[in-house]
Amino acid sequence: MLLLGGTTEASRLAALLAREKVAAVFSYAGRTAAPVPQPLPTRIGGFGGPEGLAAWLRAERITHVVDATHPFAAQMSQNAHAACAALNLPLLALQRPAWQAGPGDDWLHVPDIAAAARALPEAPARVFLAIGKQNLPAFAHLPHRWLLRLVDPPEVPPLPNADIVIARGPFTSEGDRALMAAHRITHLVAKNSGGAGAEGKLAAARALGVRVVMIDRPALPPRAEVARPKEALDWLHHTASALRGV
Repeated sequence: MLLLGGTTEASRLAALLAREKVAAVFSYAGRTAAPVPQPLPTRIGGFGGPEGLAAWLRAERITHVVDATHPFAAQMSQNAHAACAALNLPLLALQRPAWQAGPGDDWLHVPDIAAAARALPEAPARVFLAIGKQNLPAFAHLPHRWLLRLVDPPEVPPLPNADIVIARGPFTSEGDRALMAAHRITHLVAKNSGGAGAEGKLAAARALGVRVVMIDRPALPPRAEVARPKEALDWLHHTASALRGV
């Protein structure tokens, strides 16, 4: 099987697969310089679109695909859907549930990065831009003071007027509250990634009265989906048995 990874859930599923000695390959997109080591054979980099992925799946005689990529890795998820449909391969998405606003939250939902940039005030503000490094250029024209938390040190400053913290999650609400208070944050921009590992900033924003600009998840083709690694393992066993006619 092929496990498209990059999330905590993918790593947990990889551990389950290794423990049960399932023949599987773990795939990273290659967005970080030092990805978390996995207990499975690992490949890093793209496949060359849906056609390239389909060719790789055929060449490697893959029988099942689990898409446990980041909820905003829409292109990879679309490619996986197209490739599996072309080859009639079982595909499962392992996706953590999206965050939901609760009492005391001040959220503004927006559909994409461009809308998030437009949602920020015109006057200079202090913004925790918690969206990773890929989409930062969309905010470069704005007059704000930025707080960026990145996994890898950037070769050049990604934005003017930016304070950069290099850290890898999971993060705690206490730590994020201290970080945001120290930088006097007034706005938080976040992708609705879900999961506990990055949820601390939302609790911190609630406690500090910080406005949250929440970027909703992109729409993806319909597919089978579970939220827990154990459910993905159960799906694999069930579909493998069905394919064998057991």
